[in-house]
Amino acid sequence: MLNRTSSLSETEAAERGLPAAEQSSLLARGVERVRKLGPLFFGVVGVPTLLALIYYGLFASDVYVSESRFVVRAPERASSAGNLGVLLRSAGWGSAGSEVYAARDYILSRDALGQLNKDDAVANAYGSPTVSIFDRFNPLSLNGSKESLYQYYLRKVSVAHDTTSSIMTLQVRAYTPEAAHRFNTILLSRAENLVNGLSVRAQGDLIRLAQSEVDKAQQKVTATALALARFRDRSGVVDPGQQASVQLQMISKLQDELIATRMRLVQLKRLAADNPQIPVLEAGVRSLQGEIEQETAKIVGGRESLAGSAVQYQRVLLDNQFAEKQLAAAMAAFEEARSEAQRKQAYVERIVEPSMPDEALEPRRVRGILTAFVVGLVVWGVISMLIAGVREHRD
Repeated sequence: MLNRTSSLSETEAAERGLPAAEQSSLLARGVERVRKLGPLFFGVVGVPTLLALIYYGLFASDVYVSESRFVVRAPERASSAGNLGVLLRSAGWGSAGSEVYAARDYILSRDALGQLNKDDAVANAYGSPTVSIFDRFNPLSLNGSKESLYQYYLRKVSVAHDTTSSIMTLQVRAYTPEAAHRFNTILLSRAENLVNGLSVRAQGDLIRLAQSEVDKAQQKVTATALALARFRDRSGVVDPGQQASVQLQMISKLQDELIATRMRLVQLKRLAADNPQIPVLEAGVRSLQGEIEQETAKIVGGRESLAGSAVQYQRVLLDNQFAEKQLAAAMAAFEEARSEAQRKQAYVERIVEPSMPDEALEPRRVRGILTAFVVGLVVWGVISMLIAGVREHRD
């Protein structure tokens, strides 16, 4: 540092054409300025900057970033604002809410790492001896646990969700272009499979539940129809109500015939008491009364009558009608469930395929060195001010 300052001073002096004495004086003043900075400057600014130079210049490994972009789409969902949101909405598609977070959480999960690390692919890629010891996974072979690998994995994989356009950006960092591209491709495919599986499962559950209700309703309709058929076979009556109506009509006709016969009998007894038709008419009256009583007994004569059967028939018939209505409602719900299942269909639409990086984007070496230098200057300035304040307070 002193030599560099001296050489700069000599160069400036030579360029300005100064005499040798003045050149020596200028050099002495430069050395004095550097000395005034003190060990604090070298410790806070010089050493960190030197370490940053050594790390970024000699040790830091090149990092290749593979990026892909995708959106989870579902029909008839409210799409977001923005150009892409307008495009999706015009096509009748929108972003799926829960599936988006499911895809992101899966990519950052231990399950995704487990699928990615088959045959120790992740551990070998990030733990290769070609990777700097400062960037390598398990550099000293002391902690190669799955949890340690997962924490390392979270530093190399990132998923960003743009809430405006609903686009998700997946970035994978690796120390070779092939590894970054391969891991990004696998993670994207796994996310697609997850979203598709969730969609299919939701559709299947919805339709399966509706189908089970239809099956139950069909079984109930079958049972009530069989009960109705057994009742008709047992009672010998198709419809007690209609049969009773027929019986009442028959009774009404018999009663009309009975009245007519009685009137003829009364007239004959008044006009000709010895008429031989009188016994015949009396026998007809008794016969008609017996038939009327018999037919009346069929309608209201006890449990076996039409009135008693009508109660049982109405109960069985109402059960059958209610079951048929339930079946109709279940079938309508099934059709609605099928439509809803179609609306719940979601899948991953790739917008940008995983890139194959041809240049290392990280680390940003110059920015890292300048950052170390600037931060050191700030810290040095703050500490210097504190020290000066303490000295003034003592004085």
